[in-house]
Amino acid sequence: MKYLKWILALAIGGIVGFSYSYFIGCHTGSCAITSSPVNSTIYGAVMGLLLVNTFAKEQKETTDRKT
Repeated sequence: MKYLKWILALAIGGIVGFSYSYFIGCHTGSCAITSSPVNSTIYGAVMGLLLVNTFAKEQKETTDRKT
């Protein structure tokens, strides 16, 4: 349960990245990230982790200030 939010962030980010590549992405091969579904999925997963990490740090800082 401790790593559930990280796993969910990876999965949701990967799905969003793949969906972006599939539906909107650059199919000519000139775009580095969106031309390949693999690159787009990895990029989305990393962005999901960064987003969760950003909110986790803000929450931790607010609890430290109260004590």
